Amino acid sequence: MKNITITSDSQDSSLKIVELNKPELKNAFNPEMISEITEAFKQLSLDKSVRAVILKGAGTAFCAGADLNWMKSMVDFSFEQNIKDSEKLWEMFEAIAFCEAPVIGLVHGAAFGGALGLIAACDYVIADEATKYCFSEVRLGLSPAVISSFILRKCADAHVRPYMLNAEVFDSVSAQRMGLVHIIKNTTDGLTEARKFSALGAEATRETKKLLNNIEKSKSEKSWAEQKKLTTTVISERRMSKEGQERLKGFLNKSK
Repeated sequence: MKNITITSDSQDSSLKIVELNKPELKNAFNPEMISEITEAFKQLSLDKSVRAVILKGAGTAFCAGADLNWMKSMVDFSFEQNIKDSEKLWEMFEAIAFCEAPVIGLVHGAAFGGALGLIAACDYVIADEATKYCFSEVRLGLSPAVISSFILRKCADAHVRPYMLNAEVFDSVSAQRMGLVHIIKNTTDGLTEARKFSALGAEATRETKKLLNNIEKSKSEKSWAEQKKLTTTVISERRMSKEGQERLKGFLNKSK
């Protein structure tokens, strides 16, 4: 895999580490990385020997959201292409959220846009105090649509709504308050936290996660499939809207 690496913890091979490995791009994801992450978590979910999966980013940032080249290409997508593209994004978050093994996120540096979906899909998140976060989509004329179902599984609407609407940068203390982050500490010590899962019953942990996911699904006003359809439609419409096109092109021209 070119965009991610999968390794085992040096002290416990039942702990797997999935590392986003495009540090020169601050681990911004593109269709290839999305596909690799999705496949990795599907495979790790099937491996009953895996007690937990650690998700982290190489270099100075956890993940900067969407890669600029991917954003450039999506400006010219048709509605059908946008739907297919956003469905793959949904399926990546879903593969993490419904991986049978617990997923521990180690977050540092920055987490912008879609990166917050990665965090929300994790079961347990450890973040550096200095990490910066932002639901940056509305600045680009878009919407944090695909990630919203995953964010709202974890966070109360009232806590995240202001940040989704105003695109303000916030810190780890705020992220912890809203429920995105569970522990604030140096992520170099994160493996120590993750190793606690080694002492637990592997089957019991997997079954408990499955139970919680099933309860959460059954509580939804809309079915999970309906949420997928709604959120992927909204982001596709925003990408093709006049405002979305103008702001995306303005951002991309500025980034040059």
